[in-house]
Amino acid sequence: MWKVYIIALAVIIVDQLTKWSIVVNMELGERIPVIESFFYITSHRNQGAAWGILEGQMTFFYIITVIVIGFILYYAYKHAKDNKFLGIALGFILGGTIGNFIDRVFRQEVVDFFDFYIFNYNFPIFNIADSSLVVGVILIFILTFMEERNKKKEQTK
Repeated sequence: MWKVYIIALAVIIVDQLTKWSIVVNMELGERIPVIESFFYITSHRNQGAAWGILEGQMTFFYIITVIVIGFILYYAYKHAKDNKFLGIALGFILGGTIGNFIDRVFRQEVVDFFDFYIFNYNFPIFNIADSSLVVGVILIFILTFMEERNKKKEQTK
C-alpha cells in the first residue's frame, strides 16, 4: 500500500520540479530543439484537459480531480494491499493527477513542455504528470489482461 504513496510522491516532485524549471528558465512559446524535427522542449500552457478540451473549465476540473483522487485512494486501500502491480499503477495515476491538479490550483493552467513531431504530426505537448497518467493506465490494462487470462486458464483446468 505504501508503494502507491511513494510512487505518487516521486511523480509529483519530478513533475513540479520540471514544470518550475520550464516556467523559470523559458519564455512562453520558447522552443529548444533536442532532436531536430522530432523532439523539442517547448514552454506551453494548457487551460483545458488533454488536447486542450474543456479549456477554461477550472471549477469542473477541481471537482472531478477531487473525486478521482478520492476514488484512487479508496481503491488503493481496498485492492492494492495484496497486489503490488496494481499499487504501482495507482501510484502513477495518483501522482499524475495531483501533479496537474497543483498546476490548476496555483497557476490556473497546466505547464506542458514535451513536444514531439511524429511523421510530420505535431503531437499535443505534454508533461511528466501526463506521462505518469498514461503509464498508470497502460499498467492497469496490462493487469486486467493478465487477470482475465489467468481466470480463463483456471476455468479450463
